[in-house]
Amino acid sequence: MFRSAIAVRALRVDIGKRFLSTSRIVFHENPLGLPGKPRQPAAIDRKGPPPTIPRAQRGLPQKRSLPGVKHIIAVASGKGGVGKSTTAVNIALAAASMKKRVGILDADIFGPSIPTLMNLKGEPELTEHGDNLIPLTNYGVKCMSMGFLVDKEAPVVWRGLMVMKALQQLLHQVEWGNLDLLVIDMPPGTGDVQLTITQQVILDGAVVVSTPQDIALIDVVRGTNMFKKVDVPILGVVQNMSLFICPNCNHETHIFGDGGAMRKAQDMGLPFLGDIPLHAEICDLSDQGKPVVISRPDSPFADCYKSIATKIIDKVFASDKTQ
Repeated sequence: MFRSAIAVRALRVDIGKRFLSTSRIVFHENPLGLPGKPRQPAAIDRKGPPPTIPRAQRGLPQKRSLPGVKHIIAVASGKGGVGKSTTAVNIALAAASMKKRVGILDADIFGPSIPTLMNLKGEPELTEHGDNLIPLTNYGVKCMSMGFLVDKEAPVVWRGLMVMKALQQLLHQVEWGNLDLLVIDMPPGTGDVQLTITQQVILDGAVVVSTPQDIALIDVVRGTNMFKKVDVPILGVVQNMSLFICPNCNHETHIFGDGGAMRKAQDMGLPFLGDIPLHAEICDLSDQGKPVVISRPDSPFADCYKSIATKIIDKVFASDKTQ
């Protein structure tokens, strides 16, 4: 633990934000440096039978809901570079346009994209008691990301235990208020972060994003099977970059293949949520922090995201109608 504290102290040379640059030593238990009472070691009673230790204290995962958050979905991909974060942001904004109270949690510790996509900068404030982070808000959507807590060019050089603890703090020490829907933008792959999230919070389902390309579809199978193993329902598959639309002549070309993700969803018995084309306007607006659902709400591209969001909302909120 002492060496871990030294490593974190060294990181403060590169990471200049408030929560990661405090003068005190930050241990594995509190990598974000949030204020709070230090954890005291439990007293050991060596007499009598061994105590019954609750599940959480035995180090076993315990799923729980987030205070004030009605529904949580994960937007995931087996492979990076398929437009997952852009898809997650536009789905969240589309849901917000349907009068839902929405938040986005950027779960990519090493490569956060939400600050850029949502055009947000600055450090989150703390709640009155100083133990929870207050999300930043833009376009009517609350956002939390590791990108708010570190300098834009500073790498997060952390080992797995630090990453998992930081993720737990981002999950359970954020004051979301009352939300109808929290969208978790997952990092690519099927590793520790994905496992931690599926074991820490109750997910209503997962949306899997892929391009039509065969090399991406291989990882769709892996990602889908991972969610099945941890009993998270698959809400459906989104086929991103389904075809390229020339911005000059509007000619359509299937540069990544034609309908691969749709066929894979059918083969696996998964719902197909819709196509999103590859167009320069979607890319440019995302880089500017002006997602197409906000900047071009009446465009056919925004309609694609709104159609997908409608299908997701109909599935996730179906149980609310029966209550």
